[in-house]
Amino acid sequence: MSDTFEFKGDPVAKPRMTRADQWKKRPIAEKYWAFKDEIKKQAKEQGFQIGETYRVEFHVGMPKSWSKKKKREMVGQPHKQTPDVDNFLKSLNDCLLDDDSAVWYVVAVKKWAEKSSIKVENFPNDLDF
Repeated sequence: MSDTFEFKGDPVAKPRMTRADQWKKRPIAEKYWAFKDEIKKQAKEQGFQIGETYRVEFHVGMPKSWSKKKKREMVGQPHKQTPDVDNFLKSLNDCLLDDDSAVWYVVAVKKWAEKSSIKVENFPNDLDF
């Protein structure tokens, strides 16, 4: 089993969902379900299982409308707009864990990138603070 995982694709925030999403098929919910299926598939292919303690980087792709100069300046810079990092975390935990109550330590970063991805690294469970 691998201690690191790289998801190739856009991070998707966990949307507020209702029972009606089972039959209404809202685009935001459909996008989330497709993301969930794809991240599970890639994690299985890479032999990755998320642990109780981990570090995650959400790399958010830059808009195509930005100039080349602005893109060069923004690579690696903090992504300070919606979706919020906690909604990305909810989504990741929901996709890769049956029960996220066991997670007790997470370091999360959300930054601009040329290509969207999610990078996760499990920490040892015996962290000592």
